[in-house]
Formats: sequence, C-alpha cells, structure tokens
Amino acid sequence: MALYMKAAEILEKAESKQGAVKTLVYDSKFANIKQLFALVCETQKFSSVLEEIINSTKLLKHTKLRMHLAKVLVHDLLMGQGLKCGGSWKVTMMKHRPRLQAALARMKVKRKVSKNEDLLPASIQQLVGVQLPRYVRVNTLKTTVEDAVDYLKRDGFSFLGQVSGLDDLTLKGRHFVRDMHLPELLVFSPKTDFHDHFLYKAGHIILQDKASCLPAYLLNPPPGSHVIDACAAPGNKSSHLAAIMENKGRLFAFDLDAKRLATMSTLLLRAGVTCQQLANQDFLKVDPDSPQFKDVEYILLDPSCSGSGMVCLRDNGSSADQEADQARLASLASFQLRCLNHGLRFPRLKRLVYSTCSVHSQENEEVVTACLQQNPGFRLVPLLAQWPERGLEPLGQCLRASTTKTRTHGFFVALLEKHTEAGNRKQEPVVQISELEATPRSPSTCEERPAASEEEAEASETEDRPTAGEGQADSTPGKKKRKRKKKTKAATVA
Repeated sequence: MALYMKAAEILEKAESKQGAVKTLVYDSKFANIKQLFALVCETQKFSSVLEEIINSTKLLKHTKLRMHLAKVLVHDLLMGQGLKCGGSWKVTMMKHRPRLQAALARMKVKRKVSKNEDLLPASIQQLVGVQLPRYVRVNTLKTTVEDAVDYLKRDGFSFLGQVSGLDDLTLKGRHFVRDMHLPELLVFSPKTDFHDHFLYKAGHIILQDKASCLPAYLLNPPPGSHVIDACAAPGNKSSHLAAIMENKGRLFAFDLDAKRLATMSTLLLRAGVTCQQLANQDFLKVDPDSPQFKDVEYILLDPSCSGSGMVCLRDNGSSADQEADQARLASLASFQLRCLNHGLRFPRLKRLVYSTCSVHSQENEEVVTACLQQNPGFRLVPLLAQWPERGLEPLGQCLRASTTKTRTHGFFVALLEKHTEAGNRKQEPVVQISELEATPRSPSTCEERPAASEEEAEASETEDRPTAGEGQADSTPGKKKRKRKKKTKAATVA
C-alpha cells in the first residue's frame, strides 16, 4: 500500500513540473527505489490512456480515489503484474476490474490495435526506448569544472575531453565528456547514477538536462545585477542564475506553490546560493513599479506548460479528444502570454528569456509572435548560430531542442531585448566571439557563446586585454602635455 501511495505522490509532482521522476524517486528515500521508479515511469508513460479509462468508467466517482492514485492502481491491475497490495484497495479495484478491462478492450478495438503500447500517442511511441545522456552541470559556486573532472577521474571515471558533435555524446560505461555548447556541462552515459555520489550530495554538481541549462546560460546576468526568476521552482535554473551572478546581486524567485518553494529552498541551500529572495507569490500579481524591483534588468520566465517535450513527462491530453487538447493548449498559451507581457513591464528591464519544455508552436513561436506585436519596443536576439535546431520560421533567432537533433528533452528558448539596449551596437555584428569571452558582464554576451575549448576561451580573453593597455598608454602623453602647460605658465610669470 505504501508503494502505491508514494508512486501517486511522485507522479503528481512530476506531472506538475516539481522535478524529474528519477530525482523525486531518490529523494523520497523509499525502501525499494527500483520498484518505485519502474512503477512511476510506466504509469506516466500510459498516463493519457489510463486517464481515459478512468474517466470512461467513472472510477473516481465510484471509489472516491484521487486521479494519480487511481492511475497507479489501474496500471498495475491492467498492464502490470497485478495489484501488490491487500486490504480495502484490492477489494475495491477487483470489484471494478471487469469494467476497467472492458474499457481497455474497447479502446483497442476502436483504434484497431492489439498491444497496449500501440495505444500510446505517436509522439510518445517515438520516445519509448529513448535514452538521453546523463547531463551534469558543475556548480561553480562550490567548485570548478577542472576540479570536478579531476575528482571524477580519481573516482574511476574516464574523461574523453571536449566533444565536437552529437555523435560524441554516445557514451558507454564510465566514460564522460565536456559539452560543446555549455562549458560547465559534463556528459555521461544514460544510466550513470549520481544520486548517492558525494559531488551531488555536497551540491558540487546539479543533475540538469542540457536544454534546461540554456535559459540561464543565454540570459547571462552579470555579477551584481538584479534578476527575477518568475516561475522558479523546483530551482535548478535559479541555482544556475546564482552561479552565473557569482552570488553577487539579488535574485528574486517567485512561485505560487508553497511546497515547491520549500523544496527549492532546500536545493538552493545545498547549492550554496545566498543571493536569493524567495517569495510564495503569483508573478502576475508582482508590481513592476515597486521600488523593490527598480533595478531589475534581467528576467527568466519558464512558465507552466504542457510538458510535451519531456521524455519522462508525457503530455496528458487524451489523443481521442483533440478539441480538449487544443482548448488546454489555448488556455496555457493565454497564461504564458500574460506572463510574458507582464515581465516586459519592469521599467529597467534589458533582457528577458522565455522558455518552455513544450514542442507545441502554440506555446512557443505563437506566444512570442503575439508578444512582439504587443510590445514593439522589444526584439528577438539571435542565439547560438551553431545550435542544430532553430525556432519555426520566421522565428529562426529562437532555439528548439529535441531528442533526435540535440540529444535533450524537447525545449524552446527565446531571448527578448529592449531596443534601446541594441542602439549602442548598431555597427557591430550580433555575435562576436571574442567579445563574448572578453566582456562577460555585458548584456550582449548572452547572444551567443562559441563551442570553443577552454584554451581558446582563455586565448580570446588574452587577445582583448591589450585594449585596456592601449588606454593606459594614451593617458601618458596627456600627463606630459599638462606638465608642459604648467612650465609655460611658470615661465610667463617669471
């Protein structure tokens, strides 16, 4: 009975974007981790099918069960090894088994399939069996990439250097590499588990998908700046922002769910974040003109979405009810647009990054297009020219991510910039590799970062430093001129 209760709890958290399934399972400290993980993953995979069966049989009305617990029980009853619990739950579910089995059979006949897996939506069937690399972000608030790599090598891992293409991300065993786009990201084979590793428990590494690292990386707020993470929980992006800011400045993090915010507080504490100011508040009700936010120049907005891009977070909309799916997407898109418009109201805002873990254009390009039409003072910033998947035309400046083209979860990222911030750079190209590395405090540095090696990055910094030296050299003749003027004046007086 405890297994089903815990599985239902984790399933609910996962489907409301409170964290990845694996992390939630391991953090639960349940006695049989493997059994719990398998049950949650399989239930989640068939989530839309199970919901349709439950609704068609009116199971919730007859049993007073909650949806997520009903999904777990129905899955094990119809698709698993049979119910492992006893007592009243088993009696109740066995009483309704004939109706549930009949509903499943009708569904198969209606869709002309014979296997349970064939009931899954096509988008999910494509993802079944997909194994993404294990991405690990080094937390630079507590360590460096070099020190993390050295520790892992001493721990028996084999470092293969920095990769140059997606083919290099097919890793096996204890091999690992450094990512070609994000310098603080390490990549391991899919089944590598760090939940019991010292580096994870000490907050030196963060388990975060590569696509999820893009928003903070591209926003790139300089140390000392004031930043808002509008829909912050569970907190990985907030900890990333704090690392980029070097814990200097102020990071305002909002979330409407108090439980998620409490979980986030624990995560940030483990990550060594100290510049945060958490608020259990609806971002849409935050006053942009409040003196508290007068210096906010950067906003990260990752609002609630369908989750359709997540390999382990399936879109729950029933494929048999397209109208309901579209209504749900329209409602989400309306909410996302309101959040985006609200974010652009902060008076000193320079840049806002908008992201979703959705593959639907309604939540991505269409929301951004509508926002730009309503806010002509902002423009899109072209991002990462070498990134293999772009936003749908005409929004090619944005990024998309997918399991096939980027070896990540499905994702979308757009960076909006106030026109006045671009005014001083009219004669400059949008992307300058040397400038990105030489002036990390400038807002322009998040337009694109090259897939350069560590040595190349250091070289670009060195190449740009003589500019400051030239300025110092220019000041010397100025001093000599002032001395000559003083001597001439003294001679005249004499």
